[in-house]
Amino acid sequence: MNEQNERRAYWTQQMEQAYGFMEQVLEYPVEECGESMASMIEASDGLEIEFAATPIAGDLPRVFDLREGLIPHFVAAAREMNERGWIMKVEDGFRSLEMQTALAKRPGVFDAVLKSVVWENGGETPSRELMLRRLSALCATAPKVGTHMSGSAIDISVFSRDTGKEIDRGGPYLEMSELTPMASPFISQEAAENRRHIADLLVRHGFVAYPFEFWHYNAGDAYDEFMNKTGRPARYGAIHWDTANATITPVQNPTQGLHSPQEIEACIAAFD
Repeated sequence: MNEQNERRAYWTQQMEQAYGFMEQVLEYPVEECGESMASMIEASDGLEIEFAATPIAGDLPRVFDLREGLIPHFVAAAREMNERGWIMKVEDGFRSLEMQTALAKRPGVFDAVLKSVVWENGGETPSRELMLRRLSALCATAPKVGTHMSGSAIDISVFSRDTGKEIDRGGPYLEMSELTPMASPFISQEAAENRRHIADLLVRHGFVAYPFEFWHYNAGDAYDEFMNKTGRPARYGAIHWDTANATITPVQNPTQGLHSPQEIEACIAAFD
């Protein structure tokens, strides 16, 4: 098997594993604890930390909020990064239902995933079913598995305090290729070690690393409890977060898909 075929086979295997993971998480019990949210920006006062300025999709501004109980863990992780000579950049925090729905169809996301799936498919335009499976693994196409909607997930990049350059992790935030899974064998040894050191740091502070994206970490939700095999229900589920009134409301029907096959088919045609 030549290298391109090895890369393609690895991508397919990992994406199918990720889809299976999502299917299992959909079944995992959640007992929403009702904990409110707090600002990561306000909590990071005195730390060297950055927050992405670009909107998530269209003109929807990012919401850098996290469940209150996770804020001390987030701050401790950011502080340890500073002590190591690193600066954490939070690429994404909480996502509303509108944000999560828009993300999968956002230019720069949908077309990047489509490009990889066309490559996987030997140059052929994929079926809407295959595309939806891949989007489920990489963008989360139901509220329950979109743990940003639980206020329990962060996407991060990491930079050197001395040089200002990004720490090499084998690709930038939102890399959508065979380099994306945390354990990809197609990145350099240095990048693999950096991923491991960053993941170990976040784990020390109570987060878990999503195995299929090297930038995604979460805690207290269905990913966390399922991956750690605790047997406990997740305490954080998908919510609506009313920032003006500081109230949360659980999302109704959190396992319901956010995109119909027809929508995905239309998006494929638009980008094809």
